[in-house]
Amino acid sequence: MEFFELHPVNPQLRYIQKAVDVLKEGGVIIYPTDTVYGIGCDIFNKEALERIFSIKNDINTKLFSFICADLKDIAKYAKVSDYAYRTMKHLLPGPYTFILPAAKEVPKKLWSKRKTVGIRVPNHQVIQTIARELGHPIVSSSVTNRNGDVITDPFEIQSAFNSQVDLMLSAGYLGGVPSSVVDLSSDEPEVIREGAGDVSLFLKQ
Repeated sequence: MEFFELHPVNPQLRYIQKAVDVLKEGGVIIYPTDTVYGIGCDIFNKEALERIFSIKNDINTKLFSFICADLKDIAKYAKVSDYAYRTMKHLLPGPYTFILPAAKEVPKKLWSKRKTVGIRVPNHQVIQTIARELGHPIVSSSVTNRNGDVITDPFEIQSAFNSQVDLMLSAGYLGGVPSSVVDLSSDEPEVIREGAGDVSLFLKQ
């Protein structure tokens, strides 16, 4: 694994470009988000997707979403109601994963049994830039240990995933709270996981 430490204020563009190049070549990377470290690849690379599934199956997690640079092309990847779009526009970029009906463009391996997908637009310059430069969304899943606990120490992540991942961008210790997950696939929003984002907007009073 290539391992690069990012400057906290002005992350080095050459390292970000290296991550983009790895993704374009079908690689798997670990990167910082506005919540925890994520592990991911280009959603349209079948071989890389298989690697991600293999890595994550070993640690008993099934929650996959994908990261978009912004909401501009969101209709390519999900069916978005007016309410869902207004909600996402208000809260994103931010620490949320929104569950929406999947569009045909998205590989079926990323669909849930209910034919939905999870959408993330993190409020983090590095991963937004990577997704924008790649031109495709990036599969995303939290970096966890074999017990499913989030790993916050980048050097512990490096040690645990050194032989499984091609490149890691380190931004130091990140908080151990993953994104809030909100299902917007039906008329009534449902909070699936209360995490870093404020979900009071979706809770019935």
